[in-house]
Parts: sequence; structure tokens; C-alpha cells
Amino acid sequence: MGTNTYDGFSPAAAEVWAILKETARRQEETDRLIKETARRQEETDRLIKETARRQEETARRQKETDRQMKETDRQMKETDRQLKKQFGDMGNRFGEVVEHLISPGLQDKFRAFGYKFDQVSQESKICDSVTNQTIAEIDVFFTDGKYDMAVEVKVKPCIKDIDDHAARLKKIRAYYDGAGRERKILGAIAGAVFPRNVQDYAIKNGFYAIRQSGDTVSINVPEGFKPREW
Repeated sequence: MGTNTYDGFSPAAAEVWAILKETARRQEETDRLIKETARRQEETDRLIKETARRQEETARRQKETDRQMKETDRQMKETDRQLKKQFGDMGNRFGEVVEHLISPGLQDKFRAFGYKFDQVSQESKICDSVTNQTIAEIDVFFTDGKYDMAVEVKVKPCIKDIDDHAARLKKIRAYYDGAGRERKILGAIAGAVFPRNVQDYAIKNGFYAIRQSGDTVSINVPEGFKPREW
């Protein structure tokens, strides 16, 4: 009886051959998978390195941005400081000019209203004779034996300036009463630029409204005006 064969091989040999072929195929597939895994690992490593590089670049740019922002903030603060100083110096100088323009002619102007101020001072301080504490600071201060006139000088007076001056004179009055001074206190507001509504408010509150114009001054005294005495 003859032996069965499979492609020239005996059944046993053919089975072994089939196993070897399958093993070879699986090995090829395994090699392919290993290569694919290696390729993917390389791609992953590349992406990790690229991500790290981008993170480092982002961190560097953020650091540079922070530095620039700090420098910009420093420059802005310095510019603000210089501007405040410049405007402050300019305001002080202009205020001094206004005071010097206003005060010389005011004595003559007030004589027309019956006041005979024989003393005038600028940037005066009223201080407590006991404690030496400053009660109030007055831009231009006139006095005679009966009246004291406190003039507040502003480049451009506003409503708040009127209210502040009224409060200032109230403090002076309280101090005078405590010190036994019987002189009456008058108030005036002077400005280089004096809005009409602010002038009206000053007059309504019993202040003389003084407007500087060129080399002279004018005092707005409407009919029926009666100055307030503190």
C-alpha cells in the first residue's frame, strides 16, 4: 500500500513545512510590528523633543515679554513722575506769577470799597501761638485794624475751591475766637481764568470774585452784593 504525499512530501513533513511557513510569516509580521513600533517611538521621541523645544522657546519668549513689560512699566512710571514734576513746577511758577500780578493792585481796588489794608503778605500761614500748629495757609493776606482779607489764588478756580476756602475761613474764625481776636474775616477768590458760573457761586457765598486780566485785575461786585463776614 503506498504512502500519501503532499506536494511531494509526506503528510507529516507537509505539516511541519506548513508550521515553518506560518512561523516565518509570523516572524515577518513581528519584525514589521517591531519596525513600526520603532518608527512610532522615533516619531514620539521627535514630537517630545519638538514639544520640549517649543516649550523652551515659549518660556524664553514669555521671559522676554515679562522683561519688556517690566521695562515698559518702569519707563511709564518714570515718565509719569517727570510729567508730574514738570506740571507741578509749571503750576507753582504760574501760581506765583498770578499772585504777584494780583496782589499789588488789590490794595487800591479794595480801597474803593472802603477797606484800608495797610499790610499785605503772600503765602502766609496762620499758626497757633501756643502749639505753633498751622491753622491755615493763605495765598494773599490783607489786614488792617478791623478786617483780615484772605485771598485764595487759583489758575482756574472751580466750585470745590470755593467750598474749601469757606471751610478754611471757618477754621480761622474758630481760632480767632479762641485766641480772643475780634477782627472780622473777609474772603476772596482770584483766578487767571475764572468761569462765569464759578464767579457766580463765589459771589453767592459772600466772596469777592477777582479776575486777573493782563497787568491788572477786576473785582466782580454785582449790585446788592454784601460780602460775608466770618
